[in-house]
Amino acid sequence: MRAGRGRLADLTSSLTLRGGCLVAAGVTLVLLGVLLGERSLVQVAVFLLALPALAAVGVVRARFRLASRRTVTPARVPRGQDADVLLEVTNTDRRPGGLWAVSEQLPADLGDRPRFLVERLPAGATAALRYRVHGARRGRLPLGPLRLRLVDPFGLVLRTTSGVDTATLTVVPRVRPLDPVALLGGAGGGAAGARRSLAVHGEDDVSTREYRRGDDLRKVHWRATARTGELMVRLEEKPWRSSASLVVDTRQRAHVLGAVLGGALGGALADGPPGDPAPPPDTLEWVVEAAASIGDHLLARGADLRLLTDLGEVAGGALDRPGLAERLAALSPSRSTDLDAGLDALRRGADQGPVVCLLGAVGPAEAAALVRARSGPGSDVAVLVDVLAWRDAVTGGPGARRYALSAAARAQLQDQQEQAVAALRAAGWRVVTAGPRDAVETVWARLAGPAPAPRAVPA
Repeated sequence: MRAGRGRLADLTSSLTLRGGCLVAAGVTLVLLGVLLGERSLVQVAVFLLALPALAAVGVVRARFRLASRRTVTPARVPRGQDADVLLEVTNTDRRPGGLWAVSEQLPADLGDRPRFLVERLPAGATAALRYRVHGARRGRLPLGPLRLRLVDPFGLVLRTTSGVDTATLTVVPRVRPLDPVALLGGAGGGAAGARRSLAVHGEDDVSTREYRRGDDLRKVHWRATARTGELMVRLEEKPWRSSASLVVDTRQRAHVLGAVLGGALGGALADGPPGDPAPPPDTLEWVVEAAASIGDHLLARGADLRLLTDLGEVAGGALDRPGLAERLAALSPSRSTDLDAGLDALRRGADQGPVVCLLGAVGPAEAAALVRARSGPGSDVAVLVDVLAWRDAVTGGPGARRYALSAAARAQLQDQQEQAVAALRAAGWRVVTAGPRDAVETVWARLAGPAPAPRAVPA
């Protein structure tokens, strides 16, 4: 932040409570002096009214130049953890500064605004101010700008100015440790359409041909030579990498969001998974955290990963672990009403290994669309959040009864979820549901059971 004589952004001058009382007293004395004919009262009133005016002139004409810089450690934190911020305020003027009351503007999700007093900072000197923020909400959150408050020595006039420089703290979803689970792909690549396991780290894909004069003898493939009786050499040798696709349902209509849990319902979410100090506040956060954990688990084992939402593919090509966290941190509820855009992107990569779908409230129509998006039976995975259980977990809100679902609506939602689960399992998918007390690692462990036998699904 840089400032000059009245050059900070949004320059304002206002009376403090003390200054307002002084002006009110001066006006009252003027009226009394005029009514009573007391000249001395008018003289005192003029002095009382002139004092705030002189203080305002002094505050407004105060010269100062500041520069601010922020260092965030770490610059990216998992949700629920803290980050340390070093705020360096430098006096770039040629004169020492006065008494500055500075505060940092922060989103409410990061905690209270830190406030500091900087007194007579020498010219060219830097004051190192430190504070801590708590990443309670996922996203890219701004730190700053700096707000400076100048007060005259009598405390009558307050001048508040703000800078424009900011820093960014990225709060990424938490990554939960997961146990290895062998997932078999959907329509695998190659003419045979072979399925390959994500638990495999890689293998050699070797082609051979007959030896030709001039070939390097170090490329002779002795096993093929012994099998065919002819001298054979390796044509190419490249490692095979497993691949997978993550589909994240971000539709606002499919989730019980924090705005509903703490706003419309007026309550708070009941306890989450046992031992979790920062449980997901709503179903979307649970789904995003599951995507981060599963995606990081697969990437750590050498898989090529694609990330898709109901709006389509998030990033073209394969992701790495930091890239996955960055993109998931920016996910927000969408206004989409269906999964069509994401399923179109899924069809274009249908031969790239298994699919892990993390879904909100879905019905048999969405389940059928997911099945059609996959070419042939496989052992893909779908995790459905139990929206009824999440709504029931809201406690203590005066609006809970007002926004409670009727018995017919609850039965309809329950029936739709059961039909969706049945349709996916009939197509050979592994399907589990997740409630508010289910940790991501617990739900993932349920997938280790035997996959259901796939049945023929009509086109």
